[in-house]
Amino acid sequence: MPHKRLFIPGPTEVRAENLAALARPQIGHRGDEFKDLYGRVTAKLGALLETKDPVFLFTCSSTGVWEAAIRNGVRERVLCCMQGAFSDRWLKVAEANGKAASALRVEWGRAITAEMVDRELAKGGYDAITVVHNETSTGVMNRLDEIAEVMRKYPDVLFLVDAVSSMAATRIPVDAWGIDVCLAGLQKAFALPAGLTVASVSAHALAKAKTIPHRGYYFDFVDMMKYHERGQTPATPAIPQIHALDAQLDDIAAEGREARYARHDSLARVVREWARRHFAVFSEEGYESPTLTCVANTRSISVAQLNKELGKQWAAISNGYGDLKEKTFRIAHMGDTQEWEIRGLLAVLDRILEH
Repeated sequence: MPHKRLFIPGPTEVRAENLAALARPQIGHRGDEFKDLYGRVTAKLGALLETKDPVFLFTCSSTGVWEAAIRNGVRERVLCCMQGAFSDRWLKVAEANGKAASALRVEWGRAITAEMVDRELAKGGYDAITVVHNETSTGVMNRLDEIAEVMRKYPDVLFLVDAVSSMAATRIPVDAWGIDVCLAGLQKAFALPAGLTVASVSAHALAKAKTIPHRGYYFDFVDMMKYHERGQTPATPAIPQIHALDAQLDDIAAEGREARYARHDSLARVVREWARRHFAVFSEEGYESPTLTCVANTRSISVAQLNKELGKQWAAISNGYGDLKEKTFRIAHMGDTQEWEIRGLLAVLDRILEH
């Protein structure tokens, strides 16, 4: 079916093979077929995340699992690392759930550093910390490995990580880094349709959840674990998305995780080089994302018009997000995107910019 090829940071382009996997016949979510499917998928996710923790499947957007992490992991107070539209929003979720939320805030385009985290946590009184690994609105990827080292000094503080636009594109060794909740939706680097979010949940997080009243119904980690042990989910899941995830995880394994990560790094370099020739990179140097490039609109072009012209060639990029609209634009190079596709896109952009 003719459509615009998406180079936006979610939802991303889905290969025909994975679209076909969505069309498999339905199966009962309380039967053995689903139990086998669930077991395969969660085991493959555990291997991808290098964790022995259970990996839960949530039929919702990633925002839902933000809320789950807060309701199950925060009794009173959480430190929210804020550096862009999505990391800022996690604080709003905490406050909407009646939790005291403190902001560790930096200018959009800057990174959250381990030193900043250490200074704030040293003040004490926090149940948890939220960190967005890869801020999609600004194209900044934080050094999660360095933050993880600091977190070892604060073993009672849950380490909650949004890996929405980094999981399946860069290495995230959950156990080695001591991450208590690591979540991502499928519509970014997994290159699958939206509707399902996956999250590893540590024993520490599960134990904490048991001590917290009013965890809610749909997002109760304790209940999720009971069903996980049966090879099920508490409520009817998005079975087509799980079939597609099963197929995609096999393809990721066939490509090789390290090869997949290297491909993302290589594509990012290609796009950043192009951006620096024509504009500038908005993200702080040394913290650029491997999955999307946020381009500073130093030439004050109309990004909306650029995208309109690009649409005539059956492709789409993304304008800046929120306050960055028209000040930046974003080119995604995540999921199953290949170098020939990126170079083709950049060639078309060059032709448009010349006129």
